[in-house]
Amino acid sequence: MSAQDRVNYKKVSATTTWRREGYTKPRGLQICGHFGLAQKHSARLSNELAPAWESCSAFEWVAFAYLGLSGALMVTFAGNLEHPFRLIALQASVALGILFLCRIENLYRQDDAWGGSLVKRFWHFWRHWYPHLFFLFCFEELGHLMLLISPQWQDAKLIALDRWLTGVNPVLWLNQFATPARNDFMQFAYLTYFLYLLVLGGILYYRRDWHAYWSVMTYSAVAYALGYVIAISFPIESPWFSMANLWQNNLQGGPFTAAITFIEHFGRVRGAAFPSEHVAGSVAALLGAWRHRRWLFWFMLPLVLFMCVSTVWGRYHYVADVFGGVITGTLGYWIASRIMQLPRAMPQDSYSSGRRRFGCAPSYQ
Repeated sequence: MSAQDRVNYKKVSATTTWRREGYTKPRGLQICGHFGLAQKHSARLSNELAPAWESCSAFEWVAFAYLGLSGALMVTFAGNLEHPFRLIALQASVALGILFLCRIENLYRQDDAWGGSLVKRFWHFWRHWYPHLFFLFCFEELGHLMLLISPQWQDAKLIALDRWLTGVNPVLWLNQFATPARNDFMQFAYLTYFLYLLVLGGILYYRRDWHAYWSVMTYSAVAYALGYVIAISFPIESPWFSMANLWQNNLQGGPFTAAITFIEHFGRVRGAAFPSEHVAGSVAALLGAWRHRRWLFWFMLPLVLFMCVSTVWGRYHYVADVFGGVITGTLGYWIASRIMQLPRAMPQDSYSSGRRRFGCAPSYQ
């Protein structure tokens, strides 16, 4: 190589090195790269969510439908909420938590290597009993959603309706019959509400009557969801707040009155009175007992009737709230009965279909 050739080679090498060091991809290629990365993560997320959704059943369909509808209302009327993004994020977290629980329980259920292990039973238990916590979450959340759509309480309309139905103001009229013993009995009746679904569900769970168990949970889910949506759309404060200046004295009683006072102190929600979720949930459970455990229905019936009266006696609801709860509870039972007839309405249906896909015999313990 001549001296001139060596000089030309060094110039070309220096130019090439400078171009490589200072080279950057065109912006169009950068955007395409980011888009490809987003697609990759999106595909990975879809691959995780798809089997989780397949693990869900009728109860989750109803739960997600309510969360989706209430979330859409939060977005639409975000200006009426104090912390809209916090509430929406909380709902999204609850939905993801349900998906995770259904998915992981389904995985343990499919893996025969776990047999009847404690871990498998742990996830099986929470997969079946988390609905109670979901109902509690939704009810407590209503305290933030009462004035989401309408900025004013509508109690005056139900007070007028009660007077038209009975000729008196029932909440105030019942005061003349109040005694410590009667108050405590009514508060006992009010407390029995918390046992209906637990007892019925516990019996069905113990007997491994899974179809009846999930049917009862879905009856309640539809009844509550209907009531929650109505409560958000038609905010009722309840007599406890709207008539607070009319009480001559507080209801005095014994241990059951004290228990209710303690519970209401920490869990009372201002609003969500119409329809009565106590009555709606009780009626859904009562009709579930009629269908799946007839003997328990006759035991629950008088308790539920007294519980309905106690909601007015204890100044928690108007008479119209009680009728509204009976209607939504009955509708919940009727609608959910038809939902449970759909394919994959049971958790084991999704599992069995997956087992058959791999040539395995379905089983559900």
